[in-house]
Amino acid sequence: MSSGLGSALRFTIRLGAELAITAGVVLAAFVFYLLVWTNHQTAQAQDDLLEDFHAEQADASKGGGKGAVEKPESGDGLGVLHIPALGEDWEWVVVEGVTDDDLADGPGHFPGTALPGEVGNFAVAGHRSTHGEPFANLDQLEVGDPIVVETVDGWLTYQVMWERILAPSATEVLDPVAGHPGEKAEQRTMTLVTCHPRWGSSERLVIGTQLVERRGPTAGPPDVLA
Repeated sequence: MSSGLGSALRFTIRLGAELAITAGVVLAAFVFYLLVWTNHQTAQAQDDLLEDFHAEQADASKGGGKGAVEKPESGDGLGVLHIPALGEDWEWVVVEGVTDDDLADGPGHFPGTALPGEVGNFAVAGHRSTHGEPFANLDQLEVGDPIVVETVDGWLTYQVMWERILAPSATEVLDPVAGHPGEKAEQRTMTLVTCHPRWGSSERLVIGTQLVERRGPTAGPPDVLA
């Protein structure tokens, strides 16, 4: 092999090795961003939202609060979601909106659907991976499990009624009566939506619930949170 050909071969091998190392570093940085940094950002956002929520509760208890927001703006906190089946300390502030920026702060309320406790469908989406993974284990819920929404005006306890795996195009689950387009709502329901499988987005995991108990702010949390 001539010296010129050998040098070219060595250069090609060295270049390939350097590119592989660079690609590995870039991939590692991307994985770190997804699995660590986005979770950190979301945790900070949730801390701020929870602090604001507790301040609103304190104002309301003194008679100076405005109560629940009737027309929330994107990013506003609507209340705190508690799912006892996913852990005693499982709580997430639900924000208004389902844009990427909204969902980076926590579970998001679909604008145009009912607000917590209203007649109709209070529909909420959340990440199942990255950004704190609020709905990572949503598939562990079973029919009959309670889900509590804590608002400035009190406590709302919903009960899981059904679970389905649907196509992303099945937007009828956001209708006033989930899955029944055009039907008039008479019940107070909540629908939770997330990606399925956990690390994919080819389908949607949808949990349907119905309001079973309402408590005022002075009554204290429901027994399922005791």
